[in-house]
Amino acid sequence: MADYWGYRPYVSVGQRRFQALHETESRRKSGQTCAPVVIQGRKIVTTFWGKAWCENLERYSDFANRLPRGRTYVRNGSVIDLRIGPGTIDALVSGSDIYEVAVKVTPVSKARWKSICADCAGGIDSLVELLQGQFSKGVMERICRQNAGLFPSPKEIELSCSCPDWAYMCKHVAAVLYGIGARFDRQPELLFRLHEVNEQELIAGAGKALPLAKRGPAKEKVLGGEDLAGMFGLEMADGVEAAAKPRTARARKLSAPKAVKKKSKRRAKA
Repeated sequence: MADYWGYRPYVSVGQRRFQALHETESRRKSGQTCAPVVIQGRKIVTTFWGKAWCENLERYSDFANRLPRGRTYVRNGSVIDLRIGPGTIDALVSGSDIYEVAVKVTPVSKARWKSICADCAGGIDSLVELLQGQFSKGVMERICRQNAGLFPSPKEIELSCSCPDWAYMCKHVAAVLYGIGARFDRQPELLFRLHEVNEQELIAGAGKALPLAKRGPAKEKVLGGEDLAGMFGLEMADGVEAAAKPRTARARKLSAPKAVKKKSKRRAKA
């Protein structure tokens, strides 16, 4: 029941958790699934992608006043379902009731994405490094650049919640925004799904911005023919083997007489 101001009465953390469990179980019985945001310990995010998302939100004064309540809610397990799709995040949050939250993010434009890929060319060696956030400070700064990187500005986010709070960003929405950061912590590829771009394109450009003379791989990364055969179990063709492991002049001199002797023996028998 709502109070005199149109808000529902306060619900304790224990009640919210019980309500969340009840809703989750009810949905499971009806054949639906939930993807809750689970926070281990006090830190909501621990990796580059999660931190970058949350720090981006906290840089904007538009969001500053409401975000702290959201941190409390997400830590208490109030975000009982969160799904990230192209341009949209849908979530359920347990508060005084179960509320539906929707967050719409404007995907990066083709021009912006092309610019990001061009500026990061040569700075990311593999998909593993990309998803683990293991790249140079320059690449990090480019990806996180305000109004030009992968993280949205306030004008690129549309927020809505079914709760009676009139504020543009209620505590339920704030909890979902932090929940998105926690989800990126574990599944950073979802950031690219949200923007409808292919993360492989960041890697495909590796080396394009470097001079040709400097593109050669490091010595320890170059494999000889014998290394390739041993590692991959390949039966190397005669031409390839010869190219990979050239015979010395001494080896050629020693092998020639053996071939002649075999021929002479055959002639003698004949």
